[in-house]
Amino acid sequence: MNRRPEHPTAREEQILRCIRRWIEERGEGPSARQLADDIGLSSTASVAYHLGNLEERGALVRDWRTCRLVR
Repeated sequence: MNRRPEHPTAREEQILRCIRRWIEERGEGPSARQLADDIGLSSTASVAYHLGNLEERGALVRDWRTCRLVR
């Protein structure tokens, strides 16, 4: 049974901070590759996993290239 925590994990909080910073600095959210590079992950699949969790919780919305924060 895969039980996701109700609240974002430390890594997901890090991802949300990174997305906020990108939006403030560039006016749009980063791609999965840009997120992975920025937070030190080698795999975009890991980023996609965390983004999926955050999307399920309603913290963000993803489109074909980037994401935007909801809250």
